[in-house]
Amino acid sequence: MKEVVIVDSALSVTEALRQNPTSRCPLEILAQQGVIPVRYYSFDGRLHQGQVVMDKRLVEDIHRVFVRLREERFPLQSVIPITDPRFAWDDIASMSANNASGFNYRTIAGTTRLSLHAYGQAIDLNPLFNPYIRADLVQPPGAVYDPTRLGTITADSFLVQLFDELGWEWGGHWEDRKDYQHFQKKLS
Repeated sequence: MKEVVIVDSALSVTEALRQNPTSRCPLEILAQQGVIPVRYYSFDGRLHQGQVVMDKRLVEDIHRVFVRLREERFPLQSVIPITDPRFAWDDIASMSANNASGFNYRTIAGTTRLSLHAYGQAIDLNPLFNPYIRADLVQPPGAVYDPTRLGTITADSFLVQLFDELGWEWGGHWEDRKDYQHFQKKLS
């Protein structure tokens, strides 16, 4: 019997790549983004379908990661583009919902420098369980990093190893802060 797939996100390309009215993305960056349908197991133990917006050159990497996520049955809460009306480009709202996402034309928190998310070269997974921590700042607010909780990413995780093999960097290895949800691959 074929497993029923729960659709969490089915935006059109136009909807998934729509501009943020308060922070317009340069068209040359927007044109480089692709909308990748992905399947994953959520915390309900059922197969879900979502979408990741990423730089088109990273499509194969993302496919490999999501195949492995399914094989390991590593749960993701949801995978919905930041442009979806549920989030409306609000990174804190997306993180607070434990939503995995890629492209978001924005700066690095607390700086004026563009994040690799602004280029579609970074992805965040289960951010509520894998928060950003710098001194007393924890994002999303109220998040707690508990390595024993299902859906949490640790240094010995198959995810960290796989992303490393694919040439990505994990924010959990950073010395000055920890960004356990974050994987990035800077392209030239």
